[in-house]
Amino acid sequence: MSQLAEPPPEVADGYRAGRTLPFRVELVRQLKRRRTMVMGGVLFALPVILLIAFQVGGDPGGGNNRVNLMDTATASGANFAAVNLFAAAGFLLVIPVALFCGDTVASEASWSSLRYLLAAPVPRARLLWSKLAVGLTLSLAALVLLPVVALIAGTAAYGWGPLQLPTGGALPTGTAAQRLLIVVAYLMVSQLVTAALAFWLSTRTDAPLGAVGGAVFLTIIGSVLDEVTALGDWRHFLPAHWQYAWLDAVRPRLEWSDMIQGTSISVTYALVLFALAFRGFARKDVVS
Repeated sequence: MSQLAEPPPEVADGYRAGRTLPFRVELVRQLKRRRTMVMGGVLFALPVILLIAFQVGGDPGGGNNRVNLMDTATASGANFAAVNLFAAAGFLLVIPVALFCGDTVASEASWSSLRYLLAAPVPRARLLWSKLAVGLTLSLAALVLLPVVALIAGTAAYGWGPLQLPTGGALPTGTAAQRLLIVVAYLMVSQLVTAALAFWLSTRTDAPLGAVGGAVFLTIIGSVLDEVTALGDWRHFLPAHWQYAWLDAVRPRLEWSDMIQGTSISVTYALVLFALAFRGFARKDVVS
């Protein structure tokens, strides 16, 4: 006796899975959150703090014997923007990326609203895609906000001019703007590993602080391991090893080799972690 096929599940008229939890709605929700406003305020304040520090302390390069990008901070607005990126790239820019990508799913679980979103019904993959897209968008906005504010503040304080290079020479303003765009784009790509770590952890825990803190902690561990010279060429497989490859964009001749290697490492790690997040969440028993 043959078994009868189960009837397809009933779907309400007009229901489209792809229209649930639209990007615009989720973006507005996240923009209204206090942590978004606080992080935006911190990134807005950093150039102002550095500007005051340079005004009070004098020549930014007067206290060391090495020639680096920091020595040219007061040469022009473009230099001041580049110095802000240099100062923030190592740690500060990690925090908004981890926050926006790590808090997104775990916060819903901590509020016990995640199960209600899924019961709306929002498909699990759709929910993750929407949350991930908004998290990456806010992360990119944070990376753009810092140099834009720094460029405006630096231009007001030091004037508009070419990007003075620490090794000598200068880049015209048009070329300098293109190079700064390349720097921001590379920083976003290099931060994809932190974003993916935070997002994966966000799907594994109901504690937003655990997801954000775990991603920041693991990123710091990677930076520490990169300082262990005994690891030799193994360090080349660490994303942190390539985090300052963008400095090749502020040289007289643009070099792509290190940025290409850094991009390939970051994208590979990120794709694996994003895949783990989607795979694990699809099978997760959501009770929060």
